[in-house]
Amino acid sequence: MPLRYRPPMIPGQFPATRLRRNRRTPWLRAMVRETLLTPASLIWPVFVTEGAEPEPIVTMPGVVRHPVGSLGAVAREAASLGIPAIALFPNTPADRRSADGREALNPDNLVCRAIAELKAATDAVGIMTDVALDPYTTHGHDGLVDAAGRVLNDATVDMLVGQALNQARAGADILAPSDMMDGRVAAIRRALEAEGFADAHIMAYSAKYASGFYGPFRDAVGAAGRLTGDKATYQMDPANGREALAEVALDVAEGADSVMVKPGLPYLDVVKAVADRFDLPVFAYCVSGEYAMVEAAVAAGMLVRETVVPEMLTAFRRAGAAGVLTYHAPFVARLLGR
Repeated sequence: MPLRYRPPMIPGQFPATRLRRNRRTPWLRAMVRETLLTPASLIWPVFVTEGAEPEPIVTMPGVVRHPVGSLGAVAREAASLGIPAIALFPNTPADRRSADGREALNPDNLVCRAIAELKAATDAVGIMTDVALDPYTTHGHDGLVDAAGRVLNDATVDMLVGQALNQARAGADILAPSDMMDGRVAAIRRALEAEGFADAHIMAYSAKYASGFYGPFRDAVGAAGRLTGDKATYQMDPANGREALAEVALDVAEGADSVMVKPGLPYLDVVKAVADRFDLPVFAYCVSGEYAMVEAAVAAGMLVRETVVPEMLTAFRRAGAAGVLTYHAPFVARLLGR
């Protein structure tokens, strides 16, 4: 029987009831705390690049693109901090990008080599990979585009299946389709089963909105300035909430093991609605624009990072998120470890 909402019961009246009694000391506040944030709640998004040296990302202060050779240290750092998974995003060289994104199918591409480096370093951290074509296309879209500029759903799904299989063969633990094409979860699940990857986890970007908060991310993966038009024909309208429940329901029926809402803070109502409706893990992505806003405010002396970042991430957990993708993951894990 589904759980029903019950209005809160007021336990008594003042002065017999004083709710401040439970806030009196740090140990008492900890004992009655309703929502817990731990390193196990975090997924660390990591950008990967060719070359030998880390590359700072101007629009994301404190975040770098890691060369493949340094990923072993990243994996060991995540393991030591108790972060359970790393999400990989490639900055594909310009000469490897094409209109059809065929580099996504290359078994020796940047992501596949990054997976191998992480796997060689430790088996204590899971590897999550992005299934979408925008890091590989010259036009910046997540799918194939026809002569009229329309993003083609079914032809893109065929490419995404090949990309997902390529990543699974390389050793990815979690495949995360972020493209928002209709039917791609079912197609990927069928292909994984047919090739013997029955245990591969699909975390579907089920409610991914056409948001203005993605700008720094596009800088990080080298997509800034490439995009022709916008992504509003396949990513969700920010005004829609009920539609997100339909998207999640379809992905669950097609074989998703977990689902995601992206971006994060502007869509906490959607996170809560999905968590209340569906009995499987719901994740949220605290995206690059949210990270950049915090860091800009911290740099200006307006906010204190140690206070506001855990507060933000606790809000995701309170809304019902099983975990959060956040660029602050190592910072928060260290903070919690104190």
